[in-house]
Amino acid sequence: MSATPLKAHADKTHHAKRVDADLESLHRTSSWTDQEKLTFTAHILAAEGHFGGLAGQLTARIGPDRFLTLPLGTGFDEAKPTGFIMVDGDLNVIEGDGIPNPATRFHLWIYKHKPAIRSIVHTHPPATSALSMIGQPLIVAHMDVCMFQDQCAYLPDWPGLPIGDEEGIVISAALGERKTILLANHGLITTGNTIEEAAYLAFFFERAAALQLTAAAAGTIHPVDPDKAREARDFLLKPKIVEMTFEYLARKVERQRM
Repeated sequence: MSATPLKAHADKTHHAKRVDADLESLHRTSSWTDQEKLTFTAHILAAEGHFGGLAGQLTARIGPDRFLTLPLGTGFDEAKPTGFIMVDGDLNVIEGDGIPNPATRFHLWIYKHKPAIRSIVHTHPPATSALSMIGQPLIVAHMDVCMFQDQCAYLPDWPGLPIGDEEGIVISAALGERKTILLANHGLITTGNTIEEAAYLAFFFERAAALQLTAAAAGTIHPVDPDKAREARDFLLKPKIVEMTFEYLARKVERQRM
């Protein structure tokens, strides 16, 4: 019996176009509200160890000068759709019970300078916090973290407790046009054109920091070739990839909470 002949070798661009077409054929429309997406984000990150007492905030822009966030004193693991408050551009509460975390003020500066951004995550997870203590930026050295290629800024000096405008100006300037930033002696910030993207980046940021610390303890870290990393980044940041990953993480964390 003769073997089936292999098809002629196709250029990678051909396959890339097919992948794009296949992804676009997936007509996925989430029925979740913004409050539900933020709740899933909070639960996903809580399960990954993104805790720190009252530190850390989740926000989403829902209109001109209108933002959703958790009230101060509510842990990520306690989040529920009805528990979010709406604040304005000066952190005045418009709807809901409680007060916002005062450190949420620096989010307002990021939103002001990045009009396309719809959501921001700020946390102090263990590996990221440890990385922030040794004066080393995030290194893209594994294919699973290539979404951070050219997308992770680094603020080398802690500007202090971020409850004033000064810290917001410093942080938003350091972030620039990138999606994420590692804050020295502090933690991470991720931004997204969607709530899902900000959550996705925060989830993988902590994974990237943990991999980097483990690899550095074992030997020399070898970064991924930048051009190949950019190719992988563009794939990993495709909206459908982000959405499907978020939906999987949401299903997983809810199964664990049952």
